[in-house]
Amino acid sequence: MTEAIARARFSRGSARKVRRVTELIRGKNVEEALNILGFVPKYAAQYLEKILKSATANAISQEGTTKLKAEDLYVKKIFVDGGPIMKRIRANSMGRAYRINKRTNHLTVVVSDKDEDKSKKVKTIKVKEKEIKPETKLKGKDKSKEKKKKSSRKTKG
Repeated sequence: MTEAIARARFSRGSARKVRRVTELIRGKNVEEALNILGFVPKYAAQYLEKILKSATANAISQEGTTKLKAEDLYVKKIFVDGGPIMKRIRANSMGRAYRINKRTNHLTVVVSDKDEDKSKKVKTIKVKEKEIKPETKLKGKDKSKEKKKKSSRKTKG
């Protein structure tokens, strides 16, 4: 099983916006993920496409082209961490200054050739059935309470 990692650090854009695009390709085949990223109209898709190509190239260079092909790879892990924030100032009226936060992020993509999730065995849990007793009927006391509630309502007249 081959794993290859590619990282892009200090890339521009907020981590929150990039995570929306990473959700689209998590767990997918590399070819399928590249097709998806080609049609996503987000700025983050360009960075992700670049780093995904880099991760596949790293995997192929580790194993060699005879043993591994790009079609066999899938996105095992992909995550985005927030990077440092560049703080800038924008001049405003009456001598005020507004802060502008220019956010960065760190992208990490791990590609693999085997799907571990499918090879793991799923454990089944057996639950014992319990005997359920039928509910008892209402006794005379409960019926009298219902009558009192009805009589206490105000009648319009």
